[in-house]
Amino acid sequence: MPDIIDTAVAAGSFKNLAAALGAAGLIDTLKGTGPFTVFAPTDEAFAKLPAGTVETLLKPENIDTLKAILLHHVVPGTVLAADVVKLSEAKTAGGAMVRVSTEGGVKVGTAKGLSNVTKTDITTSNGVIHVIDAVILPE
Repeated sequence: MPDIIDTAVAAGSFKNLAAALGAAGLIDTLKGTGPFTVFAPTDEAFAKLPAGTVETLLKPENIDTLKAILLHHVVPGTVLAADVVKLSEAKTAGGAMVRVSTEGGVKVGTAKGLSNVTKTDITTSNGVIHVIDAVILPE
């Protein structure tokens, strides 16, 4: 079974996420043993950011900011959809908390906005992926 990175790349709709993970030096981490739960924003989710945001974040001088944003999408352990809906928040790999809401569908995010979970429980060899429709931004 492929790992989180190989699964996301094979899906074809996470090119921006893969590029961002590469720029932030997080590929090896997410190819590691895990387990990890990744709330993966699609390319369409990245497209919702203001024009130029992705390009700016990919610049070497912005790697720390990029890494902080990406770590908001990773929760240590395997948190399946059945478990996510029981949570009101979860601690991310970066140490921050993300909110979880089940009002009007499952959503994750911060005070800056919630992302809809559009697909759940994509299992990989080192965790699980839940697809989201917006990038989670730190508070």
